[in-house]
Amino acid sequence: MRLQTKYFGEIDCPEEDLLHFPEGLFGFEEEKEFFLLPFEDSEGTLLCFQSAATPGLAFVAMNPFSLKPDYAPRLTTPELKAMGVERSEDLCFYTLCVVRRPVADSTVNLRCPVVINDGTRRAMQVILEDKEYHMHHLLSEFGRKEGDGPC
Repeated sequence: MRLQTKYFGEIDCPEEDLLHFPEGLFGFEEEKEFFLLPFEDSEGTLLCFQSAATPGLAFVAMNPFSLKPDYAPRLTTPELKAMGVERSEDLCFYTLCVVRRPVADSTVNLRCPVVINDGTRRAMQVILEDKEYHMHHLLSEFGRKEGDGPC
């Protein structure tokens, strides 16, 4: 399928890669289909949820485990059922980003990840009950720690 995108221009996307969001994303409930596209040279950690219907609508996303290796999201039983799995570990998780300048001021939303059942291509955004995760984690929280080198 030929797709006009916000960040990548016009590209070809295999229809089997289409993600189906029966309930849309929070605030964009009418948008039901997206492609998950990686940014070049990001090694799969920086991606984009590109609307299949609206070329100018795209959300920057990250692999939360690349930021916080101990990230342990747990879905509720009804959410797991809706996703067609028995365990949260059977799903793929992505966190949405708000990109700012400087980049260290950008935030990621670990509280409301997008979850994907890679086998069915069904996706949804959830609100985690775990109070450890917030909607506005600064990217700088995940950067250099005291004692690290200067780079």
